[in-house]
Amino acid sequence: MKAMVLDRVVDLKTTDKPLRLAELPEPEVQEGEVLLRVKACGVCHTELDEIEGRTPPGRFPVVPGHQVVGEVAARGRRAKRFREGDRLGVGWIFSACGKCRFCLSGQENLCSEFKATGRDADGGYAEYMKVREDFAYPIPDAFSDSEAAPLLCAGAIGLRSLRLSGIKDGQNLGLTGFGASAHLVLMTVRYRFPRASVFVFARSEAEREFAMELGADWAGDTGEESPEKLHAIIDTTPVWKPVVDALSNLERGGRLVINAIRKEDIDKEYLTRIDYPAQLWMEKEIKSVANVTRQDISEFLEIAAEIPIRPEVQEYPLVEANTALLELKQRKIRGAKVLELG
Repeated sequence: MKAMVLDRVVDLKTTDKPLRLAELPEPEVQEGEVLLRVKACGVCHTELDEIEGRTPPGRFPVVPGHQVVGEVAARGRRAKRFREGDRLGVGWIFSACGKCRFCLSGQENLCSEFKATGRDADGGYAEYMKVREDFAYPIPDAFSDSEAAPLLCAGAIGLRSLRLSGIKDGQNLGLTGFGASAHLVLMTVRYRFPRASVFVFARSEAEREFAMELGADWAGDTGEESPEKLHAIIDTTPVWKPVVDALSNLERGGRLVINAIRKEDIDKEYLTRIDYPAQLWMEKEIKSVANVTRQDISEFLEIAAEIPIRPEVQEYPLVEANTALLELKQRKIRGAKVLELG
């Protein structure tokens, strides 16, 4: 099978081809697993974190990709939930132990044995991948393969961020950065909290215009002051400056939710510039989002089909994965980027 493979951690300033096209054997399914013929796979900033070493894979080579849509091509012994031909999705959570206190309390995202698709196990930048059937999800018929792919991570992590923000209908929500996850959060808020006001902060004028097209109440640069104080802000950027800037726009008792697996260090000095009385005092909170649970993914797929959400996607063939990744690095974004293998 054809696959795009990461052989080592690389600096994207020195190469425009971090992944190589390889011919690999098809995965062999074990007990309880299904083999998926991949139809589409979303491209996520977390892949950049893997490539550049902020959250490096535990082994090389590895096949990245954790927003995977495919059809069941084969089943291992005792894999009975799905039939061949069923369309399934796979997200960032590849497996968890199922026995620790976090797993037993519904917080499997915090399990110390959490394994991530495309980092700790081969993912969807390939023609085939395998996964345990209890970590795969039926894809609603409402979505094409490419539309469904970003729902599995960008959408699910966005839903988790929204929950953690504690936002209520009628309050003000800020979104810092406006890529794949944030544009799905905005669509979700417009449905679930119709009286909420959404304020978007983005460096790119194109992203700000896109946010207004999707129904944002206001859009400005990341360093701008919002017209009103915000009860909650969700940060989806890869850097620190927008986090520090966001604190100034937060209402007293408000919460800033950082939706990122890792942050880049290029502007870490901004953390030393936090003005405690002006930006963090008055019981403001900062909360991180760690991974996703299976419930997050299943629930978001249901919500997205009910609304229905239609993600904005840019499609690329598998062999152009490097192009999609570099455009993501350069913030050439409108919605979500998806590798199309169908």
